[in-house]
Amino acid sequence: MNPLAEDLNHIIKKKNPSIFSMLSSLGKEAFFPKGILSQSAEAKGKAYKFNATIGIVTENNKPMFIDSVASAINGMDVADYLTYASSYGMPELRKRWRELLFDKNFSLSGKNISLPVTTAGVTNGLSIFADMFIGKKDVIIMPSMRWGNYNMIFSVRKGANISLYDLFSENKRFNIKGFEKKIKEEAVENDKITVVLNFPHNPTGYSISEEEADLIVDILYKTAEAGTNIIALIDDAYFGLVYEEGILKESLFARLAGLHKNILAVKADGATKEEFVWGLRVGFITYGCKVFDDDCSELYEALEKKTAGTIRGAISNASHLSQRLVLNIIDSATHDSEKEEKFNILKRRALKIKEVLKSPNYLNAFEAFPFNSGYFMCIKLKSDITAEDLRQALLNGYGVGLIAVGEKNLRIAFSSINEKDIPELFDIILKCVKKI
Repeated sequence: MNPLAEDLNHIIKKKNPSIFSMLSSLGKEAFFPKGILSQSAEAKGKAYKFNATIGIVTENNKPMFIDSVASAINGMDVADYLTYASSYGMPELRKRWRELLFDKNFSLSGKNISLPVTTAGVTNGLSIFADMFIGKKDVIIMPSMRWGNYNMIFSVRKGANISLYDLFSENKRFNIKGFEKKIKEEAVENDKITVVLNFPHNPTGYSISEEEADLIVDILYKTAEAGTNIIALIDDAYFGLVYEEGILKESLFARLAGLHKNILAVKADGATKEEFVWGLRVGFITYGCKVFDDDCSELYEALEKKTAGTIRGAISNASHLSQRLVLNIIDSATHDSEKEEKFNILKRRALKIKEVLKSPNYLNAFEAFPFNSGYFMCIKLKSDITAEDLRQALLNGYGVGLIAVGEKNLRIAFSSINEKDIPELFDIILKCVKKI
């Protein structure tokens, strides 16, 4: 094993051996190489006549560029986006994102969390997390209705065992009893479990209430107290898009960070949906944990180095241009008002669907799963029609595209449907069901 990895492992084991045992074999071998990038970082910012460390082409002490590229990024210095970014991410953006986490999550007050490490979007963040913490046959608990890409990230790529529970109970609330039962079952068989918590949920658009959040936290605390090592992976891809009162508006990460020495909370989030910049591909991984001496700084630094090293070995670094644009966006004087305007558009669409579905016309054809947030909602077909058959009929006969989720469910992305078109959309779905 590389001595740099051994040094990081020593720090983690000293601070919290439970977290060391949560690392995958790759995670234990991960380190941030003291090579070209670290040496270039040392050279940057110091007085020098020639910096011959970084592998880019420069001209007049600036990155070489063609005019058509520079003109597309008005008002920005090419040195601020054409150079390689650090594998950790832009320092200014990491610090700013951390500040925003505290601003948006009141339960983080007084807690110590890591500095976010920048990834190339949330999906890349989840993949980097899997590299670091998930090995063959590791157990990952998640609801049966889930984002399909989890299978590729955790099962296909890493060989993990995905253990499922039903998302909803009979009263159409979060299935606390099913969740607790699944946690207990897997905790008996495994020293380490990973729990994926994704709210607002993809694909249903469901977010938990404050009460449900408290119950989830309590279940995980008791399981950790009994001796099971728990990685709580908080997939916050749709964070902030909550449209009803009484629903948890902060991340579960805020309540789980620092909760117990046997719990490692990992927040995967990004600018992708939060800032409506899907193609920029800027995400973050942030850690929250507890150590024996209450000083998490060394442990966080070690985890950040391992994360950056894993990113270095996968994609080198996230786009510097995208990171710079995200930083400029969130620091813009008009940012908050512009973001609120877009949020309200989504909220009106969600409420319009609820209004439309009050009509008894749809009762015999389908019913909606609970939803109160995010980009999506799902319907469950009541007749013998399969979701795939209806999807094909809608697409080929009416030019309507939906996503089949399992045998009987369809996902509707109201994020891409104008409010005025929502009644017509559901009328077409009903018409197609009747025709089949």
